[in-house]
Amino acid sequence: MSRLLHVSASPRGARSESLALAATFLDTYRELNPLDTVDTLDLWDGTLPEFGPAAAAGKMAVFAGQQPEGAAAEAWERATATFRRFDSADRYLFSVPMWNAGIPYVLKQFIDVVSQPGMVFGFDPVEGYTGLLTGKKAVLLLTSAVYGPGRGPAFGSDFQGPYLRDWLAWAGVSDVEEVSFRPNLATADADTARERAHEEARRLAAKL
Repeated sequence: MSRLLHVSASPRGARSESLALAATFLDTYRELNPLDTVDTLDLWDGTLPEFGPAAAAGKMAVFAGQQPEGAAAEAWERATATFRRFDSADRYLFSVPMWNAGIPYVLKQFIDVVSQPGMVFGFDPVEGYTGLLTGKKAVLLLTSAVYGPGRGPAFGSDFQGPYLRDWLAWAGVSDVEEVSFRPNLATADADTARERAHEEARRLAAKL
């Protein structure tokens, strides 16, 4: 049995294209893997800890081989608990809308919370970083309403997919698949593109 964690980065509920793709993916995945555990982490439900001065102090203490104390220790424990939930999965599904050419800030907050020394990465002064999340798989469901490949700079740039793929590779996750739904809603046939994206989501759910 495997454990799949769905990291949901859209606040738009039933109106979200990325969450609709996630629903299609998860319906297929559950049908084909009835014994697997599926956990959804809604980044907008208010439970994601902040990563402010206390947490940063805790991180730097750990980086220096010290034990965090006081508020730093409490913030570090919250970050550690978030990481444990993340690390407990061996398969990841990220549903991510594009915001201002990149990812929603709450997903960046999640990444900053879990990307800690001895958890997501190791570090050697000579060899540099080593990703510790090896042996895991990930699927990215990426949506955007205006940006799309080949549309020119007036339609935006893509710092969404490249950032997530780079972060996952840095963390040690090398098996990453992607579904993109990027219609130009002002001119394109969105329904045809949407149908293709959902079919690809079903295909990857069967493959994962």
